[in-house]
Amino acid sequence: MSLTIVSFVGFTALVLGISYYITRKNDTSSQEGYFLAGRGLTGWVIAASLLLTNLSTEQMVGLNGQGYMFNMSGMGYEVGASLALIIVAFFFLPRYLKKGYATIPDFIGERYDATTKQFVNFLFLAGYVLILLPTVLYSGAIGMGGIFDIMGTFHVDYMTAIIVVVVAIGVLGVTYSLAGGLRIMAIADTLNGIGLIIGGLMIPVFALLYVGHGDMIGGLKTVIEAHPDKFNAIGGPSDPVPFLTMFTGMFLVNLFYWGCNQTIIQRALAAKNLKEGQKGLLLAATFKLFGPLYLIIPGIVAFHIFQDAPLEIGDMAYPMLVNKVLPFYLTGFFAAVLFGAILSSFNAALNSTSTLFMLNIYKPYIKPDASDKQVVFAGKVVAIILAVFSMCVAPLIAKAPSGLFNYLQMVNGFYNVPIFTLIIFGMLNKTAPAWSAKVTLIFFIIAYGLTQIPFAGKEMIPLLGPLSSLHFLHIMAILFVIAIAFMYVAGKFAPSTNTYDDSKDLHVVDTTPWNKSVVMSVAIVLCVFAIYVIFSKFGIAG
Repeated sequence: MSLTIVSFVGFTALVLGISYYITRKNDTSSQEGYFLAGRGLTGWVIAASLLLTNLSTEQMVGLNGQGYMFNMSGMGYEVGASLALIIVAFFFLPRYLKKGYATIPDFIGERYDATTKQFVNFLFLAGYVLILLPTVLYSGAIGMGGIFDIMGTFHVDYMTAIIVVVVAIGVLGVTYSLAGGLRIMAIADTLNGIGLIIGGLMIPVFALLYVGHGDMIGGLKTVIEAHPDKFNAIGGPSDPVPFLTMFTGMFLVNLFYWGCNQTIIQRALAAKNLKEGQKGLLLAATFKLFGPLYLIIPGIVAFHIFQDAPLEIGDMAYPMLVNKVLPFYLTGFFAAVLFGAILSSFNAALNSTSTLFMLNIYKPYIKPDASDKQVVFAGKVVAIILAVFSMCVAPLIAKAPSGLFNYLQMVNGFYNVPIFTLIIFGMLNKTAPAWSAKVTLIFFIIAYGLTQIPFAGKEMIPLLGPLSSLHFLHIMAILFVIAIAFMYVAGKFAPSTNTYDDSKDLHVVDTTPWNKSVVMSVAIVLCVFAIYVIFSKFGIAG
């Protein structure tokens, strides 16, 4: 255990030290320097930061938990993201960079009005503070607590172990935030990304070596022959991701997450130019194709290893597998890499939440005459308050029957697709009035909530019963179509007087596209198709 702790602390300190050294001379006293890294991020840094921001223990723990409990269908979140990133690179990012937006609500305000902008800003803040930040901390505590066996080592109960790890992650996350804003996070993400690729791929390798008694290929054959249905990515109605949802709600969720989610798109908004932004998005799309190797297959191998003594909680499959198969001398390094991924997601959410509050509430409404230094200082104070609040909420997150990751996606539905509806329709249509956007948000949230929250009078509302029986991703798609139709009709009969023009380039950064983007995108699409064939009845599962 002492070697594990030394290597863990050593690698974590090394990443923080190198990141601080590289960024120590960068100006973070201005709003743009602190919140958007001075708009100077390059493609590889953007790709690494996107992947690390996205990849944390809610994926490592949650998706592998789905693999343990169900099958490969959960890879729709990962492989489907590759297709979404292509669309973001060609459709969303050029529009954002032309206008020089710092936050997604900036577009909402310019396309609709200031009230709608604040409504969307509130939804983002509520989603991040009440859902995203606490979930990242809680899932991180599960992963790190399992790897270090904190309960057994220190003889404490489950909740105490969770609280200890939550506080550790929160405190170090705030340290990163205070040290240098988005830029130091992006550099740390790049360094941790190298370790994560190595560390993430180590787990399935050692797990298959364990099953095959030293023969990795033999171990893979054993697991496939024993559980072929587990390798089927074409999910049925009872699976976490039914295959048909890839063309309905899953498609919308992925587009929102990668193209409209402030936590994610803030990395691309900080691009040096459109070329580097597109390069970063498409590189990230390429790496997402390998996600199932370390995000779902280890969960399936864990199912095979622990089949004689099944785990009570599926989300414990990944940390239990790491403890089982990883050599003790690598545990500290892997824990440090995983800790870096947790910090990345936490820091990204913390920085984005602070950005949304400072630039959309504090600066325009609380202190309009605040200098850049005052805004940055107040942003750091807000980050500390948010971190403390998240640390208090995280241990209270209840267990979910379909797994932590699916629970997170379900509750995110209260704000992700409603906001996406306004953004995509606002970009494609110039006539929908601002009031229709507000009605759409309210309708979407209430209707979705009625289908997800159990209540006594369900049978009194027509169609609600049958609608509630559908997968939540299908429900999102149905409500999306209804909302789009409503906004279109509203625009026809009461057209907006807003003169928003998305073709005007403000020349904040160079918007010349990357010349290899089309070729790379075609290759990614072909790979997605091939992966789904491999993990189907036509491939391994057959």
